[in-house]
Amino acid sequence: MMKEQNRLDPFLLLKASHGIALPLNKGQEIIIENISGNQVVDTWAINQHDRHEYMAMEHTRSLNSHIFFEQGMKAYSNLRHPMFTLLSDQTPGHHDTLLCPCTEQLYQQLGVKQYHRNCSDNFHEALREVGIELSFTPASLNLFMNVPFKTSGELDRLPPVSQAGECITLAADMDIWLILSACPQDITPINGASRTPQDIALYLPNTPEGKHE
Repeated sequence: MMKEQNRLDPFLLLKASHGIALPLNKGQEIIIENISGNQVVDTWAINQHDRHEYMAMEHTRSLNSHIFFEQGMKAYSNLRHPMFTLLSDQTPGHHDTLLCPCTEQLYQQLGVKQYHRNCSDNFHEALREVGIELSFTPASLNLFMNVPFKTSGELDRLPPVSQAGECITLAADMDIWLILSACPQDITPINGASRTPQDIALYLPNTPEGKHE
């Protein structure tokens, strides 16, 4: 948990059920604080200089030889280049690399009749706001998501085990767009037993004050 005396003013709040695309240059860090402890954050990265190079979960699992994303690991692109590193993690870890980002069709299958905000649309909406269009949605890294598995291969979907105020720090290994979605899931308990999406705080500790470009 961030100590109060060292606490930075939030660079911004990522509002519940919405997404954002942030440019991070090589070496730049971002702190992601799970204010409530229960909020999942779907995460993607795209090379700032080549939108066709994007974070790929299949290569990330392969190169880390792990199905979870843990402290010290790197997220790799479809070209197997490191994109960012999980520099530090105050949570119990085990961030999910397996489940897909939620989609409008997923909520329809869960019985929702009207349009429901979803991580896939948040991804494209955030990119459009910075002038980028992609014709597909890459698989997401699901920060704070608790997806245990059995030796038989079955997966479960449980509330996050992170606590309110716990943070992770990512460090960019190349110039990237980091796309984050505060998951809108309010049908299943993936965002906690209350099934209520929450805001996420974002901090850029090594960015000069007032500068973000």
